[in-house]
Amino acid sequence: MPVTGRRSALALGLALTLPLAATAMHTSASAAPGPDYLVRPGANQVAVLGAGAGDALSLSGPGGTRNATADAKGSFLWRQLDAGTYTVSDATNQTTVDVPDYAAPPPDQSFYDAQTLGSGFGYVTTRDGTTLSANVVLPPGPGPFPTVVEYSGYTPSDPGNTTMSTLYNALGYAYVGVNIRGTGCSGGSFFNFEPIQSLDGYDAIEAVAAQPWVLGHQVGMVGISYPGISQLYAAQTQPPHLEAIAPMSVMDDTYRGTLYPGGILNTGFAVPWAAERASSSAPYGQAWTKTRADNGDQTCADNQDLRLQNPDPLALIEQYPYRSPYPYDSISPASFVGRIDVPVFLAGAWQDEQTGGHFPDMLGNFTTDHLYATMVNGSHAESLTNLNICSRYAAFLDLYVGHRVPQSTSSFACPLVAENATGITGMTMPKDRLDYTGLDYAEALALFEKQKPFRVLFEDGAAAGEPGGAPVARYEKSFASWPPPAKVATWFFRGGDLTHHRPEGRIQARHFRADPTALPATTYSGSNGGIWAAHPHYDYQQIPRGKGLGWISRPLGATKVMVGTGSVDVWIRSTRSDVDLEATLTEVRPNGREVYVQSGYLRASHRRLSVASTKVLPIQTHLEGDAAPLPDTGWTKVRIELFPFGHAFRAGSRIRITVDPPGGDRPLWAFDDSRDHGQQVEVKSDSLRTSRVVLPIVSGVHVPTSYPACGDLRSQPCRRYP
Repeated sequence: MPVTGRRSALALGLALTLPLAATAMHTSASAAPGPDYLVRPGANQVAVLGAGAGDALSLSGPGGTRNATADAKGSFLWRQLDAGTYTVSDATNQTTVDVPDYAAPPPDQSFYDAQTLGSGFGYVTTRDGTTLSANVVLPPGPGPFPTVVEYSGYTPSDPGNTTMSTLYNALGYAYVGVNIRGTGCSGGSFFNFEPIQSLDGYDAIEAVAAQPWVLGHQVGMVGISYPGISQLYAAQTQPPHLEAIAPMSVMDDTYRGTLYPGGILNTGFAVPWAAERASSSAPYGQAWTKTRADNGDQTCADNQDLRLQNPDPLALIEQYPYRSPYPYDSISPASFVGRIDVPVFLAGAWQDEQTGGHFPDMLGNFTTDHLYATMVNGSHAESLTNLNICSRYAAFLDLYVGHRVPQSTSSFACPLVAENATGITGMTMPKDRLDYTGLDYAEALALFEKQKPFRVLFEDGAAAGEPGGAPVARYEKSFASWPPPAKVATWFFRGGDLTHHRPEGRIQARHFRADPTALPATTYSGSNGGIWAAHPHYDYQQIPRGKGLGWISRPLGATKVMVGTGSVDVWIRSTRSDVDLEATLTEVRPNGREVYVQSGYLRASHRRLSVASTKVLPIQTHLEGDAAPLPDTGWTKVRIELFPFGHAFRAGSRIRITVDPPGGDRPLWAFDDSRDHGQQVEVKSDSLRTSRVVLPIVSGVHVPTSYPACGDLRSQPCRRYP
């Protein structure tokens, strides 16, 4: 419960609305007069609100005394505190509070039962007294309704943002959009993926589930991208009334997967995204909140007061160029998804231009009895716009949240969603091989759960009878485990060739001049939405001569279907102490067209491997203590992970690997090129130092003999091979 020296009427009213069961915090304050201010203890943190601007403050307790100065709004927030008793002081007043740990027990059920949400805009109160803005949109009818919650730092609680509410209402669900603390009209301070946001997610789920219009007092979570990722954070706290989650287009590893792939800063997407979050979480950083405050929403206005305590994400990014327990390990979903105990429907694309497509690497970390994951070639929006995914996704919600036989309404909603996002018309809903016609609920659930849980959709954009580039897959294959059973196949580098035969004797090294400016930083630089169209314009160029190296196989005698990760293992020598490398896998067809498949990245000084590495999955530690410059003389082996992918290389096609400085192969992603460049980089492959690519080949996939048209495969640009 928040406490004050001399409480303002607003603070006192807030405190009186909170049951004592909300926290287990001891508080006391001296009787000496002092300025009005609110002290709000939360999980491993203490906030001061309503002090005088520039007031000197101190916090005494475990770890000693910390001095601070109230900001221009009279606020200050201490983060990352150990649990214990603390005293907050200014010149004349002291307040003692008990700060709980993140793992402290949640409030009693009565705390959530006392909260009321109706149709329209309102607020959820969290266990530390912070209020989160929420918008409730009910479908037609008397209710109660199956209910889904979207939770993120975007604008889910903005009443003017009707896209997702319209979709879920059309499927028969009540929709609740909740803004993360420090965003929208929510109180508190914002820090990307801060642990307390997970506890807030628990509180939001439980407060929504307690409402009388919620069917069975059980809710699901939905959302793509940021609200997809946020589901993982909330679900790991195991809210008792959370029924299922359906995260889409997520990341698995904050450092390795999106922000610092291969140890190289992603300046094309990750850094601008962090900057946008900082801007939108500033006081009135979302324009709709100012309108609400101006129209009399005093809670929204008051909830802006802690925003000046938001950490600068760009400064933190610069502060932590290596992997470290804080912040990356503690906020990487791969480290905690094993705690999620509800059914999960997860979907994403290999070539995701935003979060990056690295997410399948964490699938083996889930322990829930019901995990259903779908992977497909395509863009960031693919998990929601692909019609094969959409129908299965709607069935999942019906079965695990609505507790009903999957409804036919999904066949009408899915094409509309796909058309609105991609601009492609004339699509038809593909028939799902799971047919629920004539089944009761138990039979429908049994049919769904009988499927193999890991589904790979192939050649999205090239389905027969659909417009070229439409988000419909051509064929698919499901697997019982992840990664799927695969034969590890090796192609050795020999001259400019890829061959199954190990090179013999001494072979002259090949070299290139490192020049990150030789190619465009990205293959696509238009709008985010434009890349989801049928045929985006990619600037997909060949590496200029002397600026990178390539190796190509002979035409394949049989079709090879590859699903999983790959490893490009190269022996290098450089004229400087470090170099950034990008390895790219492509298919060269018999007609001379080259199709992008996947890439991977590595800063050579980050080459130290974790013991968890496998033949097809090199995992670097990225620890500062493990970083090492390239030696002045001799050769060094580095292993570059090819991000997860699924692709069929038909008989007659050739496999190609290129290595060059990062850039020119992915849309939107670009990389920090501040490393010394211009150096000569040599690659060696002989009987002593065998450079190679190791790839996973799966069996049992029926591949149509005809090739997709060049450019039809979604997010797999095509170019002429010289």
